[in-house]
Order: sequence, then structure tokens, then C-alpha cells
Amino acid sequence: MTHPETAIVIGAGVAGMATAALLAKEGIETTVVDKLPTHGGRAGTESVEGFRFDTGPSWYLMPDAFDHFFALFGKRTADVLDLTPLTPAYRLFPEGDAPIDVTSGRDNAADLFESIEPGAGAKLRAYLDTAEETYELALENFLYTTFRSIAPFTQISGHYSKLARYLTEPIDRFVASRFADVRLRQMLTYPAVFLSSHPARTPSMYHLMSHTDLTQGVQYPLGGFAAVMDALYDIAVEQGVRFSFNTEVAAINYSGRTATGITLIDGRTLPADIVISCADLHHTETRLLPKKKRTYDESYFAPRDPGLGTVLVMLGVEGKIPQLAHHNLLFSHEWDDDFAAVFDGPVPQRSLGASRSIYVSKPSATDPGVAPAGHENLFVLVPVAAEEAIGHGNMYREQASEQVERIASAATQQIADWCGVEGLEGRIVVKQTLGPADFAERYHAWSGGSIGPAHTLRQSAFLRGSNKSRKLDNLYYAGGTTTPGVGVPMCLISAENVIKRLRGDTSAGPLPEAL
Repeated sequence: MTHPETAIVIGAGVAGMATAALLAKEGIETTVVDKLPTHGGRAGTESVEGFRFDTGPSWYLMPDAFDHFFALFGKRTADVLDLTPLTPAYRLFPEGDAPIDVTSGRDNAADLFESIEPGAGAKLRAYLDTAEETYELALENFLYTTFRSIAPFTQISGHYSKLARYLTEPIDRFVASRFADVRLRQMLTYPAVFLSSHPARTPSMYHLMSHTDLTQGVQYPLGGFAAVMDALYDIAVEQGVRFSFNTEVAAINYSGRTATGITLIDGRTLPADIVISCADLHHTETRLLPKKKRTYDESYFAPRDPGLGTVLVMLGVEGKIPQLAHHNLLFSHEWDDDFAAVFDGPVPQRSLGASRSIYVSKPSATDPGVAPAGHENLFVLVPVAAEEAIGHGNMYREQASEQVERIASAATQQIADWCGVEGLEGRIVVKQTLGPADFAERYHAWSGGSIGPAHTLRQSAFLRGSNKSRKLDNLYYAGGTTTPGVGVPMCLISAENVIKRLRGDTSAGPLPEAL
């Protein structure tokens, strides 16, 4: 097609803002529409009685992806974000065991592993070697690509046998063959949660995630991920992008094989030369397009894994909680039951339908602006099934569903018991919750999933789908529900891949930086 003059981007989340900024940089007049009243999407923020809660991502990983994206606009990350390295990177609370502080850096991590399991230090160094190698292979060949060329595959000929093993051996088995201590195994397989996946179904290729936290390190952007969203929004506005909030899309319009714009729920139509949907792919395909124009219909989604759901619990707590670090992971003995409850349906030992291996963030450990003086801000993530029937929280409703409330109360009690925080329940002055039904309602999330489709073998790399419609020549996709995958860095990369598709760029690497 000829160079487009106008574009509409559906969704003002990470991918939407990043895509819009890049489109405008290409000289395309770009408008972003979003059903919500502000930018951020799933990486939202809410202020309640002096507490500021991020309601989505909270781990700043893959710093090179952020550095590269900002450099495309001639900026350094330090120009737009104030990053603080976290020490420890996170604190581990194994059920019935003493807490373990995990400090980033190969030497620190190896020393920790050795102190827990003799011989594990050297094994971890070897593990991190292959994690780094795989990470670099992914960056150079599989992430910044639209898979329109076989070139990425020809460039890795010397790694075929290793990659074949990484793709076919699940990460839980890969880790278990190297480490005996359950705590070490859990430490190395928990990144599957960030991939919205079950460790037994996640290819060991994703052990590259350990490179991001144990080697690259964990940082925190002051202001939380709201600051990251504001930075993306500011860049988009600088490029001339227009935003229209409280604007919900009812349909993508078309003529023949050409998308011609969108129709809003109020009946208005907005024309455009190209349309990029950064909304949930399932919603885009099955609700915004008629059957004859769908690349991915219900039969495509039916056998696929929507990933995990979450109950999010945001607590404002009176007094300090020194027992908790900034990032905290509580791991139960019944690790398999935890994942079964989330991915395989009801488990007798998990009557609430939730995992007992949970994540707790205390951003007030690093950022005084997220809580009033003398108080703590806790963000609790409880993995549950991607099932709308679990219900809503009380963040946007008067009352939470019974199941969400019970899950939130159980998680609060678990923190008190496992982390030694006496009287926690009585110190809570603010309690806000979100459940799978909120994700379905607010973000049109498929099946109420909170992150995106699981990174199983058949839902990774080119098997995850294409970022372009097969039925409409100028309809593109970006975001965590399409390629390359879930998470804020992946969403930034997905935006860049839209530009590469528009340019006809079939290379495997990132775009040249302006710096």
C-alpha cells in the first residue's frame, strides 16, 4: 500500500501509546481511542485516601528494551524515568522456612545458591550463562521480527540442537535436573508466572528470564509504573498524537480487503488509512470484526490457553512493615497444587480456587509518595484461574464478589502468618480489590485473564500469531495478546514490529536508534 497519512490506534495502554508515538514519528497523523478515562490500560493507577496504587505491572525488567525504545526518540531512560536499583531484588518467604533475600548479580546469586545447596553455585553460573546466551539469541532473532523472513532461522544454525531442547523440555524439568533444593527450583521457575504460564508447559527457552532478574538486576521507577505510562504518553503527545478517552469502539469498518476506520458505540465513525488494534486480540477478532473478516475466530481460541487470572489486593496499612522488602514472593510447599488450581480447575486442597504462592509488593519501601507518612502501601497478586465467574473486586463497585473477598482475606492472613506481621488485618485502613471480571469488563480481557495468553510452546514466537490481519490488508495488532508476548517490554517491542511491518522491513533486529 502507499504510505498511509492517517492512523487510528485502539487502546491507550503500553502498546497503544508506543505504537502511536512511532507512527507519528513516521509522519502519520495518529489518533488513539480508549474506552477508559485516561491512559495506561492494564498498567493503571488509582489514588485512594492518600495511597497511590499501581493496578498492573510492578517489576521493571529488561531495561535494555526500555533504553532502546526511548533512544528511538533521541532520549535516554534517565531523561524520562528516575530508576532506583533494588537491594535485595526480592525477598523469598518459603512456607515454614526462614526468609531468603535474593540480591542481583551473578556472584551474589551464585553465593546464595551455594549457601543453600553445596555445588549449586557453579551450576547456577552455568545456568545463567545459557540464560544470557538464549536472551541474546531472542533479542537478535525472535523478538524484533514479524517472522516474514526465514533469515532469523538461518542465522542461528549453530544453535539448532540447543534450541530444540529448550523448546521441547519444560522449564520445571529443566531446572529440576540441575537443582535439588525446592526453594532454588521455585526461584528459577517462578518467572513462568510473569509469562502467564504453568512451569510444566513453559518451554525451558524461557529460562532466559533469570538473566533479567539475577544478572541484569531489578529496578524501580520512582512514581511506579504510572511514571512509565506518563513517559510514554508524553512522548506520544510530543510527536503530535491525539488521544480520545471515554471513547469505546463498536466495530472496525472495512471495504473489501481494506479497513476504513472504526465505528464508536455512540454511532460516530472515524476514518483512517490504517487501523492498529492494541486491544485484547480475542475481543478485536470476535467482537469488532464480522466472522468473514476474522483472522482468528472462536475455533482458533477454543483450544488455546488464556493464561492466568489474578485477584489483586491493594492495602493501605497503618504503621511500618519492616518484615517485607519492596518485592516479596511467598511460595507454598504444594507448588504443583498452586499451579493446578490456576490452570487445571478446582483442586480439593485449594477450595478458594486460588494459588497460595503469591506476590506482595511494598513500593513504600522505596517510594515515599505512594503512601501517607507512617503508612505502608501493599500490592498483593494472587494467581487464580482466568475465569470471569470468580467475580469483581470493590475498586470500581460498592462490594467485591464473595469469592474475591474470601481470596483477598486469605491472602492478607497468609502475609501476616508467613511474614510475621502481627495484627495486619487490624492495621488496614484502605482495602481495594480487583478480580477477573474487572479485567474482562475494563479491558475486554479474554476469559478474564490478567496478563495475556500463556507462553506455552504452541503460543510462543511465530506460533503466537501474526501482527497483521490476513483478511484486511491494513489492520495490524500490537500488545501482550499478540506476538512477541506478555509484559511491558514485549508490548514496546510489539509496537516497533508494527512499524517494521509497515516499512516492509523483514530484518530480525530492532530499528536504528536516534541517539
